[in-house]
Amino acid sequence: MICALLIDTSVSAEVLKWIDENGKVHYGDARQMRGRAEVVNTKINSYEHVEITKMAHTGDGVTMYSTSWCGYCKKARRYFKQQGIAFTEYDIEKNKRARRAYDKLGGSGVPVILVGSAKMTGFSESRFDKLYQQAQ
Repeated sequence: MICALLIDTSVSAEVLKWIDENGKVHYGDARQMRGRAEVVNTKINSYEHVEITKMAHTGDGVTMYSTSWCGYCKKARRYFKQQGIAFTEYDIEKNKRARRAYDKLGGSGVPVILVGSAKMTGFSESRFDKLYQQAQ
């Protein structure tokens, strides 16, 4: 019981980047890579609320700009699939063209979801449903 009081409760996470013998780039927190890896400074954008804006864009269907690690992106992806909503997804970390399009949209976090002429930053099932129904 006393030992629990002596434990340092601060938590920190460090993302490391290293290149293996085949030239492949890896990211992680593997302690064994210390000294052979560089620390990556990260900025995590998370949305505390969903924002909807109107745009000149009048595309068809649903388009989502995302990343593989984003929890809200995963939630949106899962919701679209459960509801049978066709969507096009672009990972802004793996696709340079998608990143440029995302930047032109003024993206500063993920997900950014386009539905017709509306842009949703973040994800909320109820807010998405309203947008989606209006676009139909």
